[in-house]
Amino acid sequence: MGRIASKFGGTSVADANQFRKIRDIVTADPRRRVIVPSAPGKRHKEDPKVTDLLYLCHEMAVAKTGFVTPFNQLRDRFLEIEKDLGVDAGMAAELATFHREVEAGATRDFVASRGEYFSGRLMAAFLGAVFIDPADYVVMDAAGNVQPQSYAALGNAMADETKLYVMPGFYGRDLHGKVKTFSRGGSDISGAIAARAVMAEMYENWTDVSGLLMADPRIVQNPCHMDQVTYREIRELSYMGASVFHDEAILPVREAKIPITIKNTNRPLDPGTVIVPKFTESKYKIAGIAGKKHFSMINLEKSLMNKEVGFVHNVLGVLAMHGISFEHCPTSIDSMSVIVDDKQMEEKGELVMEEIRRAVNPDKIELLGDLALIAVVGEELVATVGMAALVFDSLRDAGVNIRVINQGASEMNIIIGVKEDDYEKAVRALYAAFVKL
Repeated sequence: MGRIASKFGGTSVADANQFRKIRDIVTADPRRRVIVPSAPGKRHKEDPKVTDLLYLCHEMAVAKTGFVTPFNQLRDRFLEIEKDLGVDAGMAAELATFHREVEAGATRDFVASRGEYFSGRLMAAFLGAVFIDPADYVVMDAAGNVQPQSYAALGNAMADETKLYVMPGFYGRDLHGKVKTFSRGGSDISGAIAARAVMAEMYENWTDVSGLLMADPRIVQNPCHMDQVTYREIRELSYMGASVFHDEAILPVREAKIPITIKNTNRPLDPGTVIVPKFTESKYKIAGIAGKKHFSMINLEKSLMNKEVGFVHNVLGVLAMHGISFEHCPTSIDSMSVIVDDKQMEEKGELVMEEIRRAVNPDKIELLGDLALIAVVGEELVATVGMAALVFDSLRDAGVNIRVINQGASEMNIIIGVKEDDYEKAVRALYAAFVKL
């Protein structure tokens, strides 16, 4: 029997009642043998996040101002969950030890990791599971890359398929043995690492939504859920601003071709979204629509540009010298455009333009702002006749002028640039056109 690795997000472990929901989910399928909890999330709008309180404890300790208030909030939160669950996870002793460690100068990463650590201790006690400390097995280099030996070590630690294991998310250790955290949201990465370590048949990511949406619900009213989406589609949508999944979390399971299911802890019977290595079928011809505002476009024209060796290289070299990456670079025989994020340009616009003039001596150069990019993403785009026409017709009918058109080399996305004021209107028009297919 294959195993399922199940990661539960912050809202899924926010209080004792949520822990009980997890117990019901775990017992509902005997294949769920590896559980990865986050730190407890907010119970209500005004509730502070546990990880934020931990960072505050560290900052106040470093400043020698004392950290009584945030520590007391943390202590009360975990002791309350322990009491409500009716278990003895040793929280009082764990928290007292933590207080001494913070006073003694514990690192920022160590302090931040304790939210998941305490959550894991509580979960293991409540489920009667074996507790696995990722700091003993998951090794990262200075850049945060997981070392390959981590998977074998963790897999050996969780080799008994008859046992239930709980491994906290968000952290491991560095090459020197010190606790090191992933970036915020890194419990998703930990879940994927655990899934790969035991070669799970499925990696479940439990949260407070029933799967991923095909468009931003702040723009499109009640957008459909994605029933199935591929790793490639997810990466494209995430890159274009969709809040779909922690991008780094896909890598460990993608390499092992392990599918991911996004599920709702509060509605466990909802089908959710399945992320698969290879496309099979879907109700719609696209996976979703995503986009971002606040881009600028550098437009250059020069006669016989195509004959000038190194022209594009020299233009992009100026951007590189200023630490500016580009999003897209459509070209024609005598012109090119470079689209960049406004945040990267900041106050450098005039200087960059002047240096490009000196570098390539264009006939014309201009910097245009007020640009939004929208991506229509789907594995079937290239194989379906009329997809590009549908994009253009829907925007024409909505009265939206297209300023940029670009299709990626993968041919699974069509990227359109429009004025920022037309962004929401364009997204709604595109969504309506494709979902009606």
